[in-house]
Amino acid sequence: MKEKVKILIVDDEPIIRDALSFKLTREGYEVAAAEDGEKAIEIMENTEFDMIISDVMMPYINGFELIKILKEKGSEAPILMLTSLNSDKALIKAKTLGADDFMTKPFKPSELSLRIKKLLKGK
Repeated sequence: MKEKVKILIVDDEPIIRDALSFKLTREGYEVAAAEDGEKAIEIMENTEFDMIISDVMMPYINGFELIKILKEKGSEAPILMLTSLNSDKALIKAKTLGADDFMTKPFKPSELSLRIKKLLKGK
């Protein structure tokens, strides 16, 4: 039996975190969630994830800082950034730091699913 793909969702907005967790669990993924980058790092101490989906704007450790920390720790999991910052500057910064993809909120759930599948294929 094939192990489920593990995805970590990092977002300080409970409604987004819960909706994504529900959707991805229904799609067959094993999902964990964290409300900020600090909590995400704690969770990742004990579990290896196949993918990280992270918001940019969060308290304590924001999404950009989280990318830096994950890359320093040697994480190879694809990172999909979600943000309400609709700017090329944010996109360029995320990609430069090592994010694999970038989506602006609000987004279509079907598009998110396609991007996740594409990123996981490249693993």
